[in-house]
Amino acid sequence: MTDLSELKQNFEQNWPEIIAREEVPKYTGGLYSANTMAAYDTLGKGVKNRLKVGRKIAYAKADLIDFVIQGLEPVKS
Repeated sequence: MTDLSELKQNFEQNWPEIIAREEVPKYTGGLYSANTMAAYDTLGKGVKNRLKVGRKIAYAKADLIDFVIQGLEPVKS
């Protein structure tokens, strides 16, 4: 079983401080696409804080990590 606290620590050490929505699939191993993130944001179920640069949306590392970790559910074999 994956230890979520170790996974979170790995994300904190290795992800950049700001991640563009288009880059989310790269950092989540494909678990979330940019379109899925946009849909969650529209529904108010996405990352709690968003950043806008021109027409692009980005997320602060800490907020994106919290969103990803909350969506993970360890599966017991």
